[in-house]
Amino acid sequence: MKTVVTPLHEGHAHTHEFEGGQLIPAKDVPRRAALVLDAVRARGLGPIVEPAHFGMEPILRVHGAEFVHVLEQAWARWVAKYGYDVREAFPSAWPAKGMRPSTLDIEAALGTYCFDTATPIVAGTWAAARQAADAGLTAAQFVLRGERAAFALTRPPGHHAGPELYGGYCFLNNAAIAAQSMADQGRRVAILDVDMHHGNGTQSIFYDRDDVLTVSIHGDPAHYYPHFLGFADETGAGAGDGFNLNLPLPVGAAWGGWAPALEAALARVAAFAPDMLVVPLGVDTHLGDPAGGFRLEGADYKRMGAALARANLPTLFTMEGGYRLDTLGSAVADVLTAFEGG
Repeated sequence: MKTVVTPLHEGHAHTHEFEGGQLIPAKDVPRRAALVLDAVRARGLGPIVEPAHFGMEPILRVHGAEFVHVLEQAWARWVAKYGYDVREAFPSAWPAKGMRPSTLDIEAALGTYCFDTATPIVAGTWAAARQAADAGLTAAQFVLRGERAAFALTRPPGHHAGPELYGGYCFLNNAAIAAQSMADQGRRVAILDVDMHHGNGTQSIFYDRDDVLTVSIHGDPAHYYPHFLGFADETGAGAGDGFNLNLPLPVGAAWGGWAPALEAALARVAAFAPDMLVVPLGVDTHLGDPAGGFRLEGADYKRMGAALARANLPTLFTMEGGYRLDTLGSAVADVLTAFEGG
């Protein structure tokens, strides 16, 4: 299994985020990708390669042009307004009901397109996000060319980014961009998101379509981020009705509660009969993860990888969440090596 690494991810190195009304240290730090890469190397998973460059067209197949332009220009506009000594660009106001979205000012632009206070932009954010998308596209090409699986070590992650929305540490939806590239090649694609948090962006991108199935196992949004999407009654709209499956689980779910959801997800994938599977792989399901709430442990990730292998589909993995640094690398490597063994 090839691993596609995004070297420019280190430029997306913010120091803080807002949570619970407090400024706290950032969770999505560059060390996350380094730890996963170290574990992949230690397991001898396969070749490690850098992403090819695919230009803007694949991104614009998924995201709105004005939204992408705002992200691309955000740091320069922020610096022009506030000066070079400002380290991180956060939104401070949002167009709530009855107000008009605007991109005339950078403050307004960030509030128009960002939905939380945990996803600041810094000088290297856009380059990192672009290369993460390219990593997903590169890995997709390996699978399209006949390889059984590929792993895109994407940072920033992507599954919270919608057509015209960023947040949850995500700017561009790497998994959705890759899945769309597969669909554009005539492949029938299923996306199975195993992150602790609902992939709201992925759901929104494909919600009214029947050519891409979206399935997500995640913490119940009644209690977990992103709060406003991810409920079981969200099944798709229009042509997409019946092609979105949410499997929300309660606080504290361990393998005994999580595994039946995985089996239900895989059964729905099998019924869809896709040509390819995309797995947004988040391991913030791990017991003790600072952004989590589930109780999966070491051996559970091997079980997860083996179960995914039993789907018997060409599979692309993208890196999503996982913030417990002492277990992050081993959990990801356990999924991938168990998949390979399966």
